[in-house]
Amino acid sequence: MVKVIMHGCNGKMGQTISGLIQADDEIEIVAGVDARDEGNNPYPVFTDIASCTVAADAVIDFSVAPAVDGLLDYCVKKQVPCVLCTTGLSEEQLQKVKEASEKVAVLKSANMSLGINMLLKLLKEAAQTLAPAGFDMEIVEKHHNQKLDAPSGTALALADAINDQMDNAYTYVYDRSQVREKRDTKEIGISAVRGGTIVGDHDVIFAGADEVVTFSHRAYSKAVFGKGAIQAAKFLKGRPAGMYDMADVIG
Repeated sequence: MVKVIMHGCNGKMGQTISGLIQADDEIEIVAGVDARDEGNNPYPVFTDIASCTVAADAVIDFSVAPAVDGLLDYCVKKQVPCVLCTTGLSEEQLQKVKEASEKVAVLKSANMSLGINMLLKLLKEAAQTLAPAGFDMEIVEKHHNQKLDAPSGTALALADAINDQMDNAYTYVYDRSQVREKRDTKEIGISAVRGGTIVGDHDVIFAGADEVVTFSHRAYSKAVFGKGAIQAAKFLKGRPAGMYDMADVIG
């Protein structure tokens, strides 16, 4: 049985993960941490990670950026591996994550979905074959109308997976409305759509002469991210210090 602390337990993702774990016989939440002392959780809740006195095998974090510094200090001090899912970290915090990973296991990923991370793996293989054959590559991402950033971090991660495989020979183009010229062969177009309640859609298009290959991923609820975080926590139990990502989880 993997014992975890849910950091940010009263947030939407914290509650989603709490529900998923209740139906999983291999893992349990032994404590929660949230600045908002509310909710009817079946485990003790602390308002600050430093005050948590419950031993655990890992921490799953879906909180807010200001809480991450204290979380990293706790994980290093207690030697508890961390699944770090909070976004919007500053450069200083990202450096602190790196330093913490030298002392304890930390897993950080642009997207916790198992499906997206399998897609990242498949794209690398596809790019090796299709890009040299002259296929153009385009990414279209769609999200709900409340999302602030564009393109999504996941879309950029998909582009990076392709570009890294091709020795970073490609540039990213986000808007073609300001120029009137043919598409360059060494670019990856990234387009963003915002509307309604779309949780997250990503299409990666390889367009060649007389044929098109499209890789698609659809997220129908935020539960897909919670399921990935749970698998990551199971994976991290007992792991040595180091920086991990979801590619390590899926193998």
